[in-house]
Amino acid sequence: MTTLKTRLQDDLTAAIRARDELRSSTLRLTLTAIQKEEVAGESARELTDAEVEKIITSEAKKRREAADAFAKGGRAEQAERERAEGEVLAEYLPKQLADEELDALVAEAVAEAKSAGAEGPRAMGAVMKIVNPKVAGRAEGGRVAAAVKKRLAG
Repeated sequence: MTTLKTRLQDDLTAAIRARDELRSSTLRLTLTAIQKEEVAGESARELTDAEVEKIITSEAKKRREAADAFAKGGRAEQAERERAEGEVLAEYLPKQLADEELDALVAEAVAEAKSAGAEGPRAMGAVMKIVNPKVAGRAEGGRVAAAVKKRLAG
């Protein structure tokens, strides 16, 4: 069993014992998503920590989007709960890159793409191919794409 999945299960047990309803329900939903992925496809398999991390990232993104939707719909209480669940999941994800760190990685990737002959706005795909593995899990795709566009335009 992966160490991240084991940590989630141990934390779920602790949350249940502590009667922490928010944490236990969030971890239950996340573990269910992980188990669903493990049995998807031809045969059941054990997920790696990287795959588990992707699922947690996906679950956290769902919480952010739901919080935004609830806030726009005037349901502040539900939006706050979604944000709180997102914070619980954030504890299991790598620390997000600061804007300065992201800009530095993008600048490096743009320079690398230029040396390979790709320039201007058309170089977007080449730069994204270079920068995505470097930021994997530490910055959202939309945020990375915006930084790359900004760098290529300016």
